[in-house]
Amino acid sequence: MLELTMATVSAAEEGATAGMLMAEAPSEPGAVLRVGRDKSVCRLATPDDWLFISRVHLEFLCGPEGTWQVSWLRGSQPDPSSEVAVTIGGYAQPLPYGGTVPLPRGGSGEVIVRDRTAPRSVNVGFYHEV
Repeated sequence: MLELTMATVSAAEEGATAGMLMAEAPSEPGAVLRVGRDKSVCRLATPDDWLFISRVHLEFLCGPEGTWQVSWLRGSQPDPSSEVAVTIGGYAQPLPYGGTVPLPRGGSGEVIVRDRTAPRSVNVGFYHEV
């Protein structure tokens, strides 16, 4: 099972955890959890006016062996207005636009989407329960 928690943070709310959203999916091949502005396809939806987040921004996908990966899906713009980093074990690595990173089996971490034009972010914590 993959468990996700999402908090949207602006400069005025930094450190606040009110309004945290949660989602989970079994570790079965083809299981998917999406993060973005489109509530019809994303289990974790950000505010509609946060345009630095694509309609479908992040996709967590379970592969054939029950392992998970996260992808930053390409949006309608050639150059994104956000940057994404994945933190695992205290080490942060950038996730390139259109790129994919495997998540550790039985591990936890965080995916942070930062707005390039304002002090706000979407923080998605993950925990892979085996």
